[in-house]
Amino acid sequence: MQAEALTTAAGATLDGPLLLTPRVFGDERGFFFESWNQQAFNAAAGDTCFMQDNHSRSSRGVLRGLHYQLPPHPQGKLVRCVVGEIFDVAVDIRRGSTTFGQWVGAHLSAANHQQLWVPAGFAHGFLTLSEQAEVLYKTTDFWSRDCERAIRWDDPQLAIAWPLEALAGLLPQLSEKDAAAPLLGELAEGDLFS
Repeated sequence: MQAEALTTAAGATLDGPLLLTPRVFGDERGFFFESWNQQAFNAAAGDTCFMQDNHSRSSRGVLRGLHYQLPPHPQGKLVRCVVGEIFDVAVDIRRGSTTFGQWVGAHLSAANHQQLWVPAGFAHGFLTLSEQAEVLYKTTDFWSRDCERAIRWDDPQLAIAWPLEALAGLLPQLSEKDAAAPLLGELAEGDLFS
């Protein structure tokens, strides 16, 4: 597995998120690759224990996020797309970080087999680019309603360059909760990572 740090639109490297690319063995029969290896992951990202696996299915234009969980149940997420294609985003919400409010994004697809590691301290979201997409992700803690938070996907302070042109005129489809999420600047001090 190859691990690569991503850079923001401003050219900064975010300390934490990694794009992971497996070694894929393929021939006319299909392909094989190791989608998960604890030793290889720990070598790339540090010792991490995953508690839960999630699976979502979304139609073109569905935008999920930007979600995160606060302590005492912060979640890191290891995200991969096994059907279709998504644009996956991680936003630094660690108050005091030199890259606070900056984001990185990656196209994850069934074709490229890549995964995005989104550690705790980052908000996460994705936009579905294909007709259908299925996303699998591991989390480092269990879901907690009391710790769950969200930031608006189109926050002008974040200025995420979502590839909306790939939607061929569709508007992003959001849950009611995501559509009502606050802007980063509207969050209370206790709603961010210190």
